[in-house]
Amino acid sequence: MLKLILSGCNGRMGQAVTAICEADEKIKIVAGFDVSSTQKSSYPVYVDPMEFGGTADVLIDFSTPSSLQSLLGYCTRTKTPIVLCTTGYSAEEDTMIREAAKVIPVFKSGNMSLGINLLADLIKKAVQILGTSYDIEIVERHHNKKIDAPSGTAFMLADAAKEALPYEPDYVYERQSVREPRGPREIGISAVRGGTIVGEHEVIFAGLDEVIELKHTALSRNVFASGAVAAAKYMATVTMPGLYNMNHLISK
Repeated sequence: MLKLILSGCNGRMGQAVTAICEADEKIKIVAGFDVSSTQKSSYPVYVDPMEFGGTADVLIDFSTPSSLQSLLGYCTRTKTPIVLCTTGYSAEEDTMIREAAKVIPVFKSGNMSLGINLLADLIKKAVQILGTSYDIEIVERHHNKKIDAPSGTAFMLADAAKEALPYEPDYVYERQSVREPRGPREIGISAVRGGTIVGEHEVIFAGLDEVIELKHTALSRNVFASGAVAAAKYMATVTMPGLYNMNHLISK
C-alpha cells in the first residue's frame, strides 16, 4: 500500500486529493500538513512537518510557496520524494527546488492535468509549423480566490512556445502603460479572475487574415487532483534524485 503525506490537506485541492485517495484501497494518507491543525479527515494533521514521526513513500503538496522551505527540509531529511503542485514560486524558491532535487526525487509541474500537458506539446508543434509570422497571446481565467497571476500554467504554456521559437521572446503582462504597437517578439499573457472558474487557458495565434486558437477548460478540480495522485504513484517508484515532470510520467 502506498503511504502518502498530503500538504495543504485542508484546502480545496487537498480535500479533492483526499477524496480520490479514500476511494483507492491501494493508497493511505498517513498524515496531513496544513497551516491549521483542524482534522477534516481520518488522518492526523500537523502544522510543523517535523512533528510527524512516521514514514511515507511520497508527499504531495497543494499548499502555498511559503510552505516550500519547511517541506523541502522535511523531505530532504527523511529522503521522501515530493510532488510539487503549488505554483507562483519566486526565482529564489525555484533555486531551492533545484538544490533539493540533487538530494531527493522532486516532481514539479505548472499543471497536473494531462490535457494541459498535451496542449503544451500542441503549442510547440504549432510554432514549428506557423513560424514567426503569428503573434502569440495567452489568456488564462481562474476563480476569484486564486492568489498568483498569471498562473503557473500560463507560464508553462508560454515557455512551451519559447522552446520552439528561434529567438528569446518578451513576456508582456499589461499594455496600458505603453502606447506603442505590439512588438514582433512578444508573447502576451493576460489573467482574468472571477467567480468559481476552475481553470481556462487559451492560446491565440494571430496571423495575417486568420486566427488559430487552442484552448483547455478544466471543469472540476478532480482533473488536477487525479494527476497529482498519478504523479505520486510514479514518484514512489523513483529512487534517483532529480527534477521530474509530467513528461516523465507520460512516457514511463
